[in-house]
Amino acid sequence: MKFSLIICTYMRPKPLLHLLQSVQEQSLYPDEILIVDGSINKETQQVLADNTFQNLNYFLVSKEQRGLTKQRNYGIDRVGKDMEVVCFLDDDTVLEKDYFEQLLNTYKVYPDALGVGGYIYNETKWEFVGLDYMPKINEFYFDGWKRKDGSRFILRKKLGLDSDCPPGFSSLFSHGRSIGFLPPTDKTYQVEQLMGGVSSFRKNTFERFRFSTYFQGYGLYEDADFTLRVAKTGKLYLNTAAHLNHYHEASGRPNQYQYGKMVVRNGWYVWRIKNPNPNTIDFLKWHSITLLLTLIRFSNAITTSKRTVAFTEALGRTAGWWSLIFNKPKEKK
Repeated sequence: MKFSLIICTYMRPKPLLHLLQSVQEQSLYPDEILIVDGSINKETQQVLADNTFQNLNYFLVSKEQRGLTKQRNYGIDRVGKDMEVVCFLDDDTVLEKDYFEQLLNTYKVYPDALGVGGYIYNETKWEFVGLDYMPKINEFYFDGWKRKDGSRFILRKKLGLDSDCPPGFSSLFSHGRSIGFLPPTDKTYQVEQLMGGVSSFRKNTFERFRFSTYFQGYGLYEDADFTLRVAKTGKLYLNTAAHLNHYHEASGRPNQYQYGKMVVRNGWYVWRIKNPNPNTIDFLKWHSITLLLTLIRFSNAITTSKRTVAFTEALGRTAGWWSLIFNKPKEKK
């Protein structure tokens, strides 16, 4: 299958170079690579001028086209006509050598797949415990594997507010568990959400769907919005054998107040994509979890070393929640 790789980047020349070096070592190499750069300086352009990569096309976008969803759509419009699959990678990821081989093979095994995601391998420590294991309150268990559960999920369990769906699916009150809660089994799982920075889609999917420009700049949860809409029309899969590492580069991220505000407002937007008309229980659960997570971030201002970061984010979450009363997000394609 002929496939294209789109990498949207902003002010991260060194992480981008590390990613491209890992692409260069792939057992299956992209038929084209599109770098869509929103940087406000020439450093990324210079790095690419100093390092040659086969099939690479570089685009420096204008201010009007800057932002994750706009840059992705810009890249989609420039994908070659004979491409069958379009892959996306965050610029702070590094691939294991058979990443693309595993990813593309999934489309052959599951010909009904509209999209396939890769698996971030370096973020969570899992332990295989077998299929008869009974997890403790501070553990998350799935398909024979367990991991330590975060304090916010432990509290949600105690309050009856944990997700009622498997990882990669969003409940009717949202606040589900992401594909990061799928264990490293090397199996392929059906999901309805993929992480945009480790995803791929059949090219013809973009004849009907594009990334929403509601998500400005950093684009938090833009991938949940896009994949939830796609999943309503067909099947998405996560191949846990397609390994890559994610290093969460700090540069290019919004300040913590804006991030906290986006968590709530964008979270509300994505919730209504999945459940446009929630019943009273789903409504109360979404707001209860949102307020609970805000209170936890306020408490982190006392219990963690990054007090200012936690407090500032909590203020942003609070402002985002109050803004929903007067100015709810409006759907935008």
